[in-house]
Amino acid sequence: MRTAQHLAAIDLLRSREFPAEHGRSERGSQGPGYHIAELLTSDPFWEDDGTRWEATEEQFEAERDGLAVLLADRWGPPQTFSLQSLFDRVVDADFGDQRDGGADEAIPEPWAQLSASVPDLHLWRVDGRWIALGVSQWDKEQPFQLLAVVTETDPP
Repeated sequence: MRTAQHLAAIDLLRSREFPAEHGRSERGSQGPGYHIAELLTSDPFWEDDGTRWEATEEQFEAERDGLAVLLADRWGPPQTFSLQSLFDRVVDADFGDQRDGGADEAIPEPWAQLSASVPDLHLWRVDGRWIALGVSQWDKEQPFQLLAVVTETDPP
């Protein structure tokens, strides 16, 4: 049942217009050119010895991979897109790279936001929009989230 709900949420995001302003939606965050849906959120890990964290990480990656198989049946195999170098570029743009006098690169949303907590995405290009799935975690104590992204902004 949960998988059907995830697919329905992705289909809904694909059919929606993008908002003019950044903000929250009933499913996550949104802004000009993008929607991010929080499909599934774990409990936080405040008093975990690491055991529950590892099991939850595996569960969320399995959820992402299972959903990716179903989406691959629709749109073909996804690209795997690492966000690590993009995160480094965001940090350089925010704080300036002291080695070269500072970077002035503006990383567009939703990519800058995603790079802060998602190591990699499964990514499709469908009907002029990018659809992505990723597992987010902001910090070791914070919950995992299974995210679905729909954007018209090309990955930088």
